[in-house]
Amino acid sequence: MFRKYLITGLLIWVPLVITLWVLDLIISTMDRSLQLLPDQWHPHTLLGFNIPGLGLLLTVAVVLITGMLTRNILGQRLLGFWESLLGRIPIVRSIYSSVKQVSDTILSPNGQAFRKALLIEYPRKGVWTIAFQTGAPADEVRRLVADELVSVYVPTTPNPTSGFFLMVPRADIRELGMSVDQALKYVVSMGVVAPTDRS
Repeated sequence: MFRKYLITGLLIWVPLVITLWVLDLIISTMDRSLQLLPDQWHPHTLLGFNIPGLGLLLTVAVVLITGMLTRNILGQRLLGFWESLLGRIPIVRSIYSSVKQVSDTILSPNGQAFRKALLIEYPRKGVWTIAFQTGAPADEVRRLVADELVSVYVPTTPNPTSGFFLMVPRADIRELGMSVDQALKYVVSMGVVAPTDRS
C-alpha cells in the first residue's frame, strides 16, 4: 500500500517539478539579456528590485523587432552585409553557416523538415521505430541509388535531440496519421503515452 501511494505521489509531483524547473531555467537564461542594458536601465536600479521574466519579454521584443526590420529592402541589405561580414571570419564562418542552414531548414514555414511522422524498420527488419521526414537526399545520392529515397531523422529515447540520420527507400516507409507533436511525445515517453487513434 505504501508503495502504491508513493508512486501515485511521484506521478503527480515529478512532471510538475520538472516543468517548473524547465520554466525557471528558460526564464533565468532569458533574464541574462538584461545585462546588455546600461546599468541605469536595469530594473534593480530603477525600482530597487528585480522582475523575473522581464528578460524574456525583452528577448521576445528584440526578436520581433529584428524580424520586422529585416522584412523590408533596407533590412535585407543590412542582413546581407552582416552575413558577408561573418562569412569572412574563418572559424565563425563555418559555425554560423552550419547553424543558419539547420535553422532555415527547421524554422522555415515552407520547409518540409519534421512535417511528417513515419514508421520505419530500424535497426533491422522486423523491428519498427518512429522517424521524422527531413526532406529529400542530395542529387548525388539520388544518382547513385536506384530506389527513391526519403531523408529521415530517428530520435533516441528519452532524449530526442540526439538520433540518427538515415536515407530510407520510400517503399519501406509507412506514413503515420499522428501529428509530429504526438509522435515526439510517444518517443520521449518511451512508448508509455500512446497517441489516440484519429482514424
